[in-house]
Amino acid sequence: MNMKYVRDLHKADDRVQSVSPQIHKSNRPFIGIVVICDKHKYCIPLDSAKEKHKTQKNDVDFTRIFDGEKLISVLNFNNMIPVDDRFITKVDLKISSKDNSAQANYKRLCIKEIEWCRKNQEAIVRKANKLYYLVQKPNCSVMLKKRCNDFKKLENVLNKILQIFTKY
Repeated sequence: MNMKYVRDLHKADDRVQSVSPQIHKSNRPFIGIVVICDKHKYCIPLDSAKEKHKTQKNDVDFTRIFDGEKLISVLNFNNMIPVDDRFITKVDLKISSKDNSAQANYKRLCIKEIEWCRKNQEAIVRKANKLYYLVQKPNCSVMLKKRCNDFKKLENVLNKILQIFTKY
């Protein structure tokens, strides 16, 4: 994901995951699964499994990813962002002889995550769209809205950026 684009989104909605060098997040890749919600592509970020995720239950805005019995990562639907192909960079997951062991392990992990997502793609798309429409309803839980990015506001940011691109 283009880091300048993610920073522009973060400026509009501070719930967007930061990639700021000031808080030591500039090296963190923004990697996720792309789905369609309404008329926009959205990237649902993948995040490393943390201790707190082991007991956290799947919810409308969160899904745990397992490799067998082992929790390997999570999908944070609440942090999904609208994207355009211009801001997406494909990641090469082919393990190379130039990769050190950490890079090779990271690529193996990503491959497991992708395999899990492919097996569960219909459920992922349904959940993303359910959340997308749910948070726009007036009777949506205040706590859920607080956890989620403002999808419509972020779509407006994307549209403004794309208008600038089309001028040139």
